[in-house]
Amino acid sequence: MASRGLAVLCVLVAGLCQVWSSGQAGREDLNPAILYPWRQKSSGGLSRVKRDWIIPPIRVLENSKQVPENLVQIKSDKIFTGEVIYKLEGPGVDQDPKDLFEIDDKTGWIRSMIPLDREKYRSFTLKAFALSPSGERLENPSTIEIVVLDQNDNRPNFSQKDFAGSVSEFSVPGTSVMSVTATDADDPTTDNAILSYSIIGQESIPPLYINKTMFGINNETGSIYTRDVGLDREVVKGFRLKLQVADMSGMGLTSFANAVIHVTDINNNPPRFSPDLYTMSAVENKVDFAIGWVNATDNDEPGTGNWETKYTIAKGNPSGNFAIHTDPVTNEGILSVVKALDYESQEVYTLTLMVENVNPLSIKAPKDPVSSATVVVTVVNENEAPRFNKDPIEIVVPESVVPGTVLASNIAYDPDNAKLKYDILRDPEGWLNINHETGEITARKPFNVRSPHVKNNIYNAVIRVTDTDAGGISTTASLVITLRETNDFLPQLFPLMGTVCSESGRETSGLFLTAVDEDLPPHAEPFTFHLQDINVSANWTIIQVNETHAVLRPLVELETGEYAVTVLVTDSGTPSLSAYAQVNVTVCPCGKDGECKTEAAAIFGTRVGVSFIALLVIMASIALLLLLLLLAVAVGNCRRHHIKKGAGLLVGDSDDDIRDNVLNYDEQGGGEEDENAFNIDLLRNPADVGPFPTSFYPPVSGIPRGKQPLRKDYPDNLPSPSYPRKPPADPTDIEDFINDGLEAADHDPNVPPYDTALIYDYEGDGSLAGSLSSIASASSDSDQDYDYLNDWGPRFKKLANMYDPR
Repeated sequence: MASRGLAVLCVLVAGLCQVWSSGQAGREDLNPAILYPWRQKSSGGLSRVKRDWIIPPIRVLENSKQVPENLVQIKSDKIFTGEVIYKLEGPGVDQDPKDLFEIDDKTGWIRSMIPLDREKYRSFTLKAFALSPSGERLENPSTIEIVVLDQNDNRPNFSQKDFAGSVSEFSVPGTSVMSVTATDADDPTTDNAILSYSIIGQESIPPLYINKTMFGINNETGSIYTRDVGLDREVVKGFRLKLQVADMSGMGLTSFANAVIHVTDINNNPPRFSPDLYTMSAVENKVDFAIGWVNATDNDEPGTGNWETKYTIAKGNPSGNFAIHTDPVTNEGILSVVKALDYESQEVYTLTLMVENVNPLSIKAPKDPVSSATVVVTVVNENEAPRFNKDPIEIVVPESVVPGTVLASNIAYDPDNAKLKYDILRDPEGWLNINHETGEITARKPFNVRSPHVKNNIYNAVIRVTDTDAGGISTTASLVITLRETNDFLPQLFPLMGTVCSESGRETSGLFLTAVDEDLPPHAEPFTFHLQDINVSANWTIIQVNETHAVLRPLVELETGEYAVTVLVTDSGTPSLSAYAQVNVTVCPCGKDGECKTEAAAIFGTRVGVSFIALLVIMASIALLLLLLLLAVAVGNCRRHHIKKGAGLLVGDSDDDIRDNVLNYDEQGGGEEDENAFNIDLLRNPADVGPFPTSFYPPVSGIPRGKQPLRKDYPDNLPSPSYPRKPPADPTDIEDFINDGLEAADHDPNVPPYDTALIYDYEGDGSLAGSLSSIASASSDSDQDYDYLNDWGPRFKKLANMYDPR
């Protein structure tokens, strides 16, 4: 552009070029500052105002077939000595959706490459750049907006193919029924999306019942309404409409749909009995069974509350013997007997039935009276079972009823006036009698409220009555006897003996008494306690503590001993019963804790039991036994002390020579079996017998001393065990020494059995064992002190005399 009078932009749309020139307007009408902004000066010197491209929105028609199509050309008005390169960015170029537009980088022409769809993309905003060959921006980027223009290329669509609605029968014209909707994808700001609704067809269900137009539609909103009267569900059940919607206000593209309108029922038809007279029969004495059905018709829609009926018995049922309910499937009324009928009382019943709908009648229903019907019921007679006047039969009697007392009578009857027979089916205690002909119940014996068959004072029995007609029908009833408690047991006092402190001033002094009664309330507690004897009352008093306890206390300080106090206890029965009880009270001195110090005073003061002299004898005997026990312990300690002092009885110079002059006093052997264990014919060398000398072993009858019998329960060839020969150093170990010898003898086949009992004792003078001088000793006989033998008792008296130095 050589001349600055040309605008900087040439826009080509649909083959037209609009050139902005200064010649299009008088220069005198333009503001020079606006026309030539670069010519303005400032106080700071010359400056150049930078200009931007101003490009109006570019409108492109959708679905254009002329592609590629030039849309706009951009040019820079800046003078460059080199080449200018144009670039384009944004959605439709290098962003999704790509490749819809492009730009000629040399001429600046922007083109559409494919037909556009406004329903997908309504507009595009792009940026254009003018660059030097080196990539330098020559101008600020320009924003280009491309708007896609709408075409009527979309049909309107109903929101659904089939619509359903309902309207009540007998609705007035103008009643809204339902609304239908449709949409159009074209631009809603154009006529392409302005819709118009219409009804193009109507068909009644069933067909051809109504030919006039019954419904209309609002062409703008799609609301369907009634246009005429005459909607009767009993005549027509509904309508099928064919709907149309068109754009361009009804002049454009069209679509179709169907609408089904159901005529709903109102309760405008009351039910009617058909027929209105019925005859039925019912057997007496039976309940909960149907005797017949009644029918009523209703022209309203079946299965709804407008059709469902409810039946009532208006007359003829004062005792409530009959009831009627509706069969939900057939809508019939079922008449039943709910309370037993009695042929003898009434043979025929005439019932009046009424029928109505479950839902109330509409105001549009005819004003007819409620339908009614008559039912005649004949009662059929049958042989009836006897009946009790009351079931259960309740009786209240005292438990101490006198046998033969009449408890109940006139308890049953027979509706057919048949002769009855009575008997008792259950009477676990056998307390009852019954007259088999009259049914009179009497007491057989007194009752006992404490029986295990009495629960909560109630005794249960079962009575049966049978008629004597053919079949012998019987009936049972419960006999409930409530036993009234009577005061037939005396109260009992406890305890009947105890102790009381002799100090009368003690607050704790006293004997607590209680009473028990086998009777039940109110014939038991509260009890009262009294002292009847005047003499006793002078020394004693009884104080009531509560309903069941009292305390017996002395009024004065009494001597220790036993006292007999007679107490009268009375219960609260009607009449009350009393009982005397003698309480044996032992008065004794007490300590601070209130307990008796000793029983001696009580025993001394009574004439009953052990005498005081006998008690002294017993105590003296116990003391003597304790003294003897202490003496025996002292003697044992003394003997042990003497043994230690004399260096031992068996301690000597020789460890092998141990002798004793204690001989066999008697033989209390193990019996015949033990005697058979000896072999009298076989004698062993005394040296093989054991560690003791021959004289140590007792002589066996018929066998010379020094010979010992052989035991048969041991083999011949077994050697004798080794016996301990070294005496213990300390006499206190003599027990171990003897036990070792005993164990060795138990395993020695040459000694008598271990259970042969031998008793040794003093045999007098002239013992065959010789002198005891051979007993080893640490010193000579003259130096040995044997005085301790005198302390060993009479059994060692002879031994002590033998060693007496005198």
